[in-house]
Amino acid sequence: MANEYASLATLKASLNIEASDTSRDDLLNRALNSASRSIDKSTGRRFWLDAAPVARTYRPSGRTVYEDDGQVLLVDDIGSTSGLTVETGSAPSWTVVTGYDTLPDNALADGRPVTALLRVNGDWGYATSRIRVTARFGWPAVPGDIEQAALIQAARLYKRKDSPEGVMGSAEWGVVRLSRRDPDVWNLIEPYVRPGFG
Repeated sequence: MANEYASLATLKASLNIEASDTSRDDLLNRALNSASRSIDKSTGRRFWLDAAPVARTYRPSGRTVYEDDGQVLLVDDIGSTSGLTVETGSAPSWTVVTGYDTLPDNALADGRPVTALLRVNGDWGYATSRIRVTARFGWPAVPGDIEQAALIQAARLYKRKDSPEGVMGSAEWGVVRLSRRDPDVWNLIEPYVRPGFG
């Protein structure tokens, strides 16, 4: 399993499981993976960074917005500008684009992804059939809130084996039905939901 938003060791510590106890590692790893992927689905984005640049192709129609200083192309989250290349055209003929800025300003320095490309004093061209962006997509690093949400959700999923009908019992509280959505997890991930997604 890969690209979980928290480590197995941290999850074990939060559940008071000894680090040397490996008997439940498979269940815990599956819970971490499921929690991480459910965060991806709920936010409409992913918080892990591609190991190497990957090419993605966009149609300008519906993905561009005019600003005072040029036209903005909305792209998937870019977590690193290392290897960033922008081209227009269509296969097999692509032309490299220069003269663009990444937006929001200072995003990577602030630990957030680049989400748009501004064609300074120009536009991406309606005659252009495609725009190909090659970049390391994802986030520069997993935000602390996302890590905490993954830990809470993974612990909840791990404990679900003890409440298969969605009901838990305790001597202090009696029988309690579990809610569909953990409010703490939602509060942590809500600020990261892609605009227009949720």
